[in-house]
Amino acid sequence: MALAASASAGPTDQYAPIDRPGPRLSVPAADLRASVKCTPSAYHSRREVALLVPGTGVGPIEAYAWNWLAALDKADYPHCAVTLPGNSVGDVQESAEYVVHAIRHTYRISRSKIAVIGASQGGVSPRFALRFWPDTRAMVADYVGLAAVNHGSSQNDIAYPDGNGPAFALQLKRTSKFIEAMNSGKETFPGISYTSLSTSHDQFVTPEGTTDLSGPASRVANISLQSICPADSSDHIGIGTSDAVAYALAMNALTHAGPADPEAVSTSVCDQTLMPGVDPSTYESDLAAFIKTSTANITKARVLPAEPTLKPYVFASR
Repeated sequence: MALAASASAGPTDQYAPIDRPGPRLSVPAADLRASVKCTPSAYHSRREVALLVPGTGVGPIEAYAWNWLAALDKADYPHCAVTLPGNSVGDVQESAEYVVHAIRHTYRISRSKIAVIGASQGGVSPRFALRFWPDTRAMVADYVGLAAVNHGSSQNDIAYPDGNGPAFALQLKRTSKFIEAMNSGKETFPGISYTSLSTSHDQFVTPEGTTDLSGPASRVANISLQSICPADSSDHIGIGTSDAVAYALAMNALTHAGPADPEAVSTSVCDQTLMPGVDPSTYESDLAAFIKTSTANITKARVLPAEPTLKPYVFASR
């Protein structure tokens, strides 16, 4: 069963109107072009191409090669993936520009609306892109967030009460200006089906419900893994890398009109230990490598005294 959507975010008057054209991308064009890789089947695809966006501390290979990309390859499902700057430990506003380009590129080569899938911070940068570059909304059919930090996390508020942290962590506080701006005006937009998945065992994105998005049930589904499989033990990392229920819900969203429908997912998925694409014989080492890489990159992230300043285009008066 889908959970009730959270209330819409607050202040809107200081932020850009939701339909004001977005700014020109500031990232060099060559860097943007190099950041997106697609399968041959993504070109002129008859199916909804999946664009995968990695989370904090990792690139698409570390995040998805051993799970999602392998599963989509096995199913012969068209997909693209975007590499974000600095392994996503810097300013999320910069990452969002890469996502804007990736959406436009994937839409252009596929010649039809696409799906965006992101885990943790990888579910946030696409929403920032959709909010401040409104042309991208007509290019996206589905958004799937895997424990996306949609309203910030109290863990970050506790860890960085006075700043002095990595840019992304300060921006993903529940009290951040970044989160307020991203959720201003509207959290979700007509024409896009939103599926936001969460787990009650999330150790990083808290409190429970902070992943939820507001909007009509016809196009917004907020779903806890435990509402389908009560014994599902996946945590924040598991929901984005190996959980079979999350994969089943995401693929349901991509292959049917509207957001994921929990009623359409067989409860037999609860008996699956790992999602398709994950090799049981290498799962432990693959997971360990993912955690090691992410932890190392986060540890090396530059510490800032305060949240990065919001860009001028974010505001009504710029």
